[in-house]
Amino acid sequence: MTITLRDEVQSRKTFAIISHPDAGKTTLTEKLLLFGGAIRDAGTVKARKTGKYATSDWMEIEKQRGISVTSSVMQFDYSGFRVNILDTPGHQDFSEDTYRTLMAVDSAVMIVDSAKGIEDQTIKLFKVCRMRGIPIFTFINKMDRQGKAPLELLAELEEVLGIESYPMNWPIGMGKDFVGIYDRFNNRIEQFKTEGKDRFLSLDEEGELATDHELKDSPLYEQTLEEIMLLSEAGNQFSEERIAKGELTPVFFGSALTTFGVQTFLDAYLKFAPTPQPREASSGEVDPISKDFSGFIFKIQANMNPKHRDRIAFLRICSGKFERGMSVFLSRTGKPINLSSSTGFLADDRNTVNEAVSGDIIGLYDTGNYQIGDTITTSKDMYQFERLPQFTPELFVRVSAKNVMKQKHFHKGIHQLVQEGAIQLFKTVKMEEYFLGAVGQLQFEVFEHRMKNEYNVDVIMERIGSKITRWVEDEKVDENLHSSRSILVKDRYDKYAFLFENEFALRWFNDKNPDVKLYNPMDLR
Repeated sequence: MTITLRDEVQSRKTFAIISHPDAGKTTLTEKLLLFGGAIRDAGTVKARKTGKYATSDWMEIEKQRGISVTSSVMQFDYSGFRVNILDTPGHQDFSEDTYRTLMAVDSAVMIVDSAKGIEDQTIKLFKVCRMRGIPIFTFINKMDRQGKAPLELLAELEEVLGIESYPMNWPIGMGKDFVGIYDRFNNRIEQFKTEGKDRFLSLDEEGELATDHELKDSPLYEQTLEEIMLLSEAGNQFSEERIAKGELTPVFFGSALTTFGVQTFLDAYLKFAPTPQPREASSGEVDPISKDFSGFIFKIQANMNPKHRDRIAFLRICSGKFERGMSVFLSRTGKPINLSSSTGFLADDRNTVNEAVSGDIIGLYDTGNYQIGDTITTSKDMYQFERLPQFTPELFVRVSAKNVMKQKHFHKGIHQLVQEGAIQLFKTVKMEEYFLGAVGQLQFEVFEHRMKNEYNVDVIMERIGSKITRWVEDEKVDENLHSSRSILVKDRYDKYAFLFENEFALRWFNDKNPDVKLYNPMDLR
């Protein structure tokens, strides 16, 4: 049987996992990899004493702190599908990395801590998914701990996030009393802490236990049946079409840490999650099964292997088939590039990729050719995919090397790390001092850690506080406009920008200099 491009593309499922920090995002990722056979033993983000770390947390600072600060890409095969998981940073200081990652997926899995409900970071990331119309699948985690009532959690989903929900299964008890889930979709009960064939209990046509079982005499079972009846009569109707539009989220309950409910979730996700969809470009809609190869760079990562000082550009394939050694055009410059070095991922574990299709994420070894947001294609139309979000930095530090003898390493490190997009680099016009701009303080701490560990450079970072950044439309600017309240700088592309002390300073500048046109990149989205 000949496998066509269409067959290959329709076997791809590419999704990002989003959540508030500590909701269990990285743990769920590990368990999904376990089911996919990609790993043999799941580490957890807090297992430092045992030397086990989450596969998706490969960076040294992630292992030390037990948090995710960079997006990871993992791929595995399961049940006839090739699954691409993008594990995103949960910390709000790294929202920009997460937002760009969400541009590269076809669906999202949202994890909710059953005790905490919908949290701030979840709301922000959810809004991005809704804005893009991304189908969202919800996994309510930590049911083996005491938490909010399931009906209360559903109400939060609908009231706080504004999305209708359909529980695919329902918890029987919680915390110490958690005994399993009532699986509405598969018409069975899945028992907690029960392995093998005894784990599943079948239900009859009325939705009750088909055979005698001690669970029948439990008040929890009776309460569950009442809640299931309420959901059937007053809850939302299941609709595959509305799931695909991102209007209805299927909800699954479980415990990622104990692996309970994870495989049930994965099986249902693969059944209803979308395959790669057409994408908007400057030339119109690009079909994923088009013969022309295309994709865009959504992430750049330096030093995934610190010994080799490598730099990898993450490419989301949007159409056609990738073949190692093929020649493509970089739309931004119009120049041809030969894709001779490519890699697939399991976090930092990589292997050479010879072929890949729409939906896959591959890494391209980069010597400085690529920028975040670049489109590459075999088409001579030189079209561009939609712009990736660029956040305007709010916090700034003045940065320099502690040891002046290490200026060469300092400049190399700062330029390579800035190209990843988490921090932005500015140079003052008058004094040629280096400023770093970021959305959150943690980005500076990660930068400092990586400069020391990956480039052997200690840096001095002097806080200069919050600033309002506005870029200048004109290529030439009167450099005398520089002042302590409106610092004139150049970004790493040599574009002029002003760092204003506050809103008053910005308004004053606009009033005094009406001919200087300023803009905020976020306003151009």
